[in-house]
Amino acid sequence: MPLRDHFRPPISRTFGWEGFHGTWPSMLVGRVRRLLPPGYIAEPRARMGQYFELDIGAFEHQNRSADVNDADSGKATVAPTIAEPTVSADIDIGDQHEYEVLIYDVEREKTLVAAVEFVSLGNKDRAEHRLAFVAKCSALLQRNVSVAIVDVVTNRSGNLYAELLGELGVTDSTVGVEPPSLYAASCRTRTNKHRNRFDAWAYPVVLGQPLPALPLWYAPDRAVTLDLEGSYEDTCQLLGIE
Repeated sequence: MPLRDHFRPPISRTFGWEGFHGTWPSMLVGRVRRLLPPGYIAEPRARMGQYFELDIGAFEHQNRSADVNDADSGKATVAPTIAEPTVSADIDIGDQHEYEVLIYDVEREKTLVAAVEFVSLGNKDRAEHRLAFVAKCSALLQRNVSVAIVDVVTNRSGNLYAELLGELGVTDSTVGVEPPSLYAASCRTRTNKHRNRFDAWAYPVVLGQPLPALPLWYAPDRAVTLDLEGSYEDTCQLLGIE
């Protein structure tokens, strides 16, 4: 089945990309867990950035209630004296939604061994966000955690896999002079004759075409095949996206 454009009409008028991105990792986990041997588990993760805001009023009310309770109990409370901050400024943290699938080796105290990162709109919307995403993937690879990157964000340009290659100081001839904005890539690091080796499998993603399958290494000699196409269709069917 073809890849749809979830960031532009007509789909975006009815289905938010957040719901789609939040569901896809769970659908992929369902397929990956059937392939993993005993001792390994896969779990979905979602971080919603600033989508949910802290209720400051409720927080302050709770603190006041706690002070009253202390007074009623006869305990003296003294507010600490804190120096003025050396810097205080308004900043833009951004709306960094993160969607991923994490694979753990439970026999090694639930050690993270592989991750699938679904690129969100916020990951590509500005230079500092792209840098943060690339730094996260690079840090995982330095810990020998395999990383797959899936990017179907159509209304932002840029290729975070290509930027990761630049961070690592390697090149991939399949990326080309102008890296595609939609792509899927799987990366791993391994020790080869006392040297660190980087391997990657990268494919362009095209609207109207099926998604590629990716290898995801959870051990030096063992990998699962990520059925991106099957899990994508599972997601669309569950959400009613035609």
